[in-house]
Amino acid sequence: MKNSTKAVAIVGLVSASSAFALDMDFNSVDVDSNGAISMEEASKYPELMQQFKDLDANKDGELSEKEFAKAE
Repeated sequence: MKNSTKAVAIVGLVSASSAFALDMDFNSVDVDSNGAISMEEASKYPELMQQFKDLDANKDGELSEKEFAKAE
């Protein structure tokens, strides 16, 4: 019985993390309000960091609002 409880808890955490990634707001992640998300700012969001290099279309080390909008 304990194993099934752990499995349900893990699934819940993974689902919550995925849902959070979809609900991220550009302005909330861009804490210095300079109009771009740096790798340092993105590092607080593992889901975003996993996609960062792919999203950074112009390879400038930052995500514009347009690049960020393509995050899944």
